[in-house]
Amino acid sequence: MSQYSYIKWFTEIQKEDVNVVGGKGANLGELTSMGVDVPPGFCVTAGAYDVFMKEAGLVDKVQELMKDLDVENVDDLQAVSGEVRDTIVNGEIYKPLEDEIIKAYAEFSKNIGIEDPEVAVRSSATAEDLPDASFAGQQDTYLHIHGDHELMNHVRKCWASLWTSRAIYYREKQGYNHFDVSLSVVVQKMVNSEKSGVMFTANPINGNTNEMMINASWGLGEAVVSGTVTPDEYTIDKVENTIVEKHIAEKNTMVVKKASGVGTEEISIAESLGSDFVDKECLTPKELTILIDQGQKIEQLYKKPQDIEWGIDRDTKHLYILQSRPITTLKKEDKGEVEAVEEKEELKALLRGLAASPGIGRGVVRHIKDVNEINKIQKGDILVTGMTNPDMVPAMRKSAAVVTDEGGRTCHAAIVSRELGIPCIVGSKNGTKILKEDQKITVDATRGVVYEGHVLQEKEEAKTENQAAGIANEQFLKAVAPVTATKIYMNLGEPSLIQRYKDLPFDGIGLMRTEFIFTNMIGAHPMYLVKTGQGQMMIDKLAEGISTVASAIYPRQIVVRMSDFRTNEFRGLKGGDEVESIEANPMIGWRGVSRYISPEYEEGFRLECRAMRKVREEFGLTNVVAMLPFVRTPEELKVVKGIMEEEGLKQGKDFKIWIMAEVPSVVFQAEEFAQLVDGFSIGSNDLTQLVMGADRDNGVLNNMGYFDERNEAVKRAIKILVDSCNKYGTTCSICGQGPSQYPEFAEFLVEAGITSMSVNPDTVDYTRRLVAQVEQKMILRKLRNL
Repeated sequence: MSQYSYIKWFTEIQKEDVNVVGGKGANLGELTSMGVDVPPGFCVTAGAYDVFMKEAGLVDKVQELMKDLDVENVDDLQAVSGEVRDTIVNGEIYKPLEDEIIKAYAEFSKNIGIEDPEVAVRSSATAEDLPDASFAGQQDTYLHIHGDHELMNHVRKCWASLWTSRAIYYREKQGYNHFDVSLSVVVQKMVNSEKSGVMFTANPINGNTNEMMINASWGLGEAVVSGTVTPDEYTIDKVENTIVEKHIAEKNTMVVKKASGVGTEEISIAESLGSDFVDKECLTPKELTILIDQGQKIEQLYKKPQDIEWGIDRDTKHLYILQSRPITTLKKEDKGEVEAVEEKEELKALLRGLAASPGIGRGVVRHIKDVNEINKIQKGDILVTGMTNPDMVPAMRKSAAVVTDEGGRTCHAAIVSRELGIPCIVGSKNGTKILKEDQKITVDATRGVVYEGHVLQEKEEAKTENQAAGIANEQFLKAVAPVTATKIYMNLGEPSLIQRYKDLPFDGIGLMRTEFIFTNMIGAHPMYLVKTGQGQMMIDKLAEGISTVASAIYPRQIVVRMSDFRTNEFRGLKGGDEVESIEANPMIGWRGVSRYISPEYEEGFRLECRAMRKVREEFGLTNVVAMLPFVRTPEELKVVKGIMEEEGLKQGKDFKIWIMAEVPSVVFQAEEFAQLVDGFSIGSNDLTQLVMGADRDNGVLNNMGYFDERNEAVKRAIKILVDSCNKYGTTCSICGQGPSQYPEFAEFLVEAGITSMSVNPDTVDYTRRLVAQVEQKMILRKLRNL
C-alpha cells in the first residue's frame, strides 16, 4: 500500500484516473505504462486541492465571491478572478499535505540522482483534456522550478490558476459546475529543450486523419503553444510517411530558462544562437522521422488522434513526450469549398497568414494589445493582435474572426478558434501594422487572406440550391466512389460549368483550358489589348475565369494551361488579323512556349502571368498550378521560366510549373525536362499524331488506325516519360480520353507508374472505377507471385 495519501507516481497512474490526477496527469501515467519516453514525475492529487480548500476555509469565501457573477462583464470577471486567486495563493497549506509533497520531491530527487532537481510544475484539471472539451492552456504551467520553498509556492499558484478569468469563462460556457472541478498538480523532471513543439496526429485544419501536422521551434515549447513564435510547420502523409507540405518560418524569439532565479524568459534567437538560426530549419530529417514514428505509435495506443507536446533535450538530444491528449477540435474532413462570390466583385488583398481555423468573417478591426483591452471587442468585430493569449477567450467568442502577427496552426489560439468555430489567421507577421482600427475587412481563413472591405458575399439562392442538391450528391458519391492510388483529375474548359461538376469524385483539375476564357470573356487578341492599352482588362477577366474554378474546388489542385491557340485560332479574336501571320500548318507552327518567348507575343504572355499572379496572391488561390503547352526544347523552357519569375511566378515549393509532354523531343530529353519542372501532363492527342506522323483531323488516316494512342510506338514514348518522372520525383499525368475509352490502355498506364489521369467530366466516375479495378488486379497478381 502506498505511503502517500495525496501523491500518485506516474507508474501508478492509468488513463481511468482522471478524477484523481486530472486529464494531463492521467495521460502522462498511461504513456509511462505504455513505454513512451515521458520525463518521470508524480502528481499531487485533486483530492489534495479539495483538502487544501477545506482546511484553509476557502470554499465559502470563493462561493461568495462567485455569487451573481456575469462572465460576459469583462471588468467584473477580471476583478472576481483576481480576488479568488489572491485568496488561494495566500492560503495556508494543511501541514500533513505540505509534508507529503516535500517528502515526494525528496524521493523523486533520490530516484533521478539529482539534488533539488529542476521540475516543471503543471496544472491538471479533472475536466481537462476530455474528448468533448479542450481545457488546453486554461490553467498554468511553471518551468525550471527547484527547491522545497519554490515548489510549494508554485503548487499554490497552480491551484489558483483554476480560477483565472479565462478558466472561469471557459467552464461557464462549457456547462461545467465550477465547484465540481478540482485540480491536480503534475511535478515532472524538467526537460531543457533545445527544440520543441506540438504534433497533431490528424490534420487539425481539414480534419484529414491520414495526415499529421508537426510544429517545431528553438527552445522550450511554451513559445509554440502560446503562439509567441511562428514555428516551422510540416504536414505529413501518414500512409506514405512523406512530407506533403513544409513551411520553414522566420523564428525571432525563443523561451529558455532564466539566467538567474526560477522560471523562463524570452530571448532573441539571432542574439543567442546566431542570425542563421532565424530562418534555419530546426528539425533534422532523423528527428522528424523519430517524431512521426512516436506520433503514430501513440495514436495507435490510444486508438484516436492525439495532440502531443514534445521536446528534444539540449544535453542528451533525446526526444521526450511531454503531454498527449485527444484532439478535441477535429471536425469532419473539410472539402475546401468556399462561399460563392459575386462575379464582378473586386478583391483587394491586404495581407496573408496561416489559415488556422477555416471560414470567412467580416467586420471592423479592433486592435487588442493585452487582456486589459478585450472589452473593446463587440460582437462581430475582427480581433487583431500581435500574439494571442488565453485570457482573450471571452473576446474571441464575440469576434467574427481573429488575426495575429505570430503563432502557428497548432498554437492555443488556433485550437480555441477551431473549437469556437470562428475563422482565424495566425502568423501574418504584420497584421497589427497593416490593418487599421475601425477598418472594414474580410478574413478568408480558408485560404489565409485578409481582404479590404466586406467582400466574398454569398449568393444566398445559389448557395441554398447547391446545398440541397450538392450535399445529397456529395454524400452519394462519397459512399460509392472507390479510392485509387492513381489520382483521377478532371478536364475543364468553360469556367461556369464547374458548379455543375464540382461534386464529382475527382481529385483536382488536371487540365483547365484558358482558350474558353479568351473566346467568351475577353474576346480580343492579347497583343491587340496591349496595343490599345487594355491589358488590365485581360488580366482581370482571365483572373476571374480561373478563380471561379479554383475557388469552387479549393484546396484541390487546379492545373491551368496557359493559352494554346494556334495562329488560325488567334486570328479569330478581335484584332487578331492585325497581328497574326498566316501559316500553312498551324498545328505544328507558332504555338505554345515558342510564342511566349517571341518579341511578337511576349507582352501578351506577361499579361497571362499577371492574371495568374493575381489569382494566387490577391485572391489567395494557391491551389493553382501553371502548365506550359507545346514545349520543344529545355532552352526555351528556361527562357520562359525566367519571364515568369520576372512577373512574380517563381518556381518553388509554393508555386509549381508543369509542361505538356506532346512533342517527341520532350520524350528524347525526358530526363532533362523532368529536372526542370514539377510535372508532366502527357497530351496524348498531339503526342500520337507527332509520333505517328498522322494528322489527328485527317479522317482517312484515322479510319486506317494510324491515330491511336494504343500503338506500341506511342506506348513506348509514354513509358519513357513516366520512367523519367519517377526517377526524379516529378509528377506524371495524362490528359485525354484514351484511359476511359480503352480499359487495356488504362491498365498499361497504371502498370507503367503514371501518377494521375485527367479525363472529361462525363467519364470521371467511370474512369475512377476502371482504375480501381486495374489497381486491384495488380495487387492480386503481386500477391500470387509472392
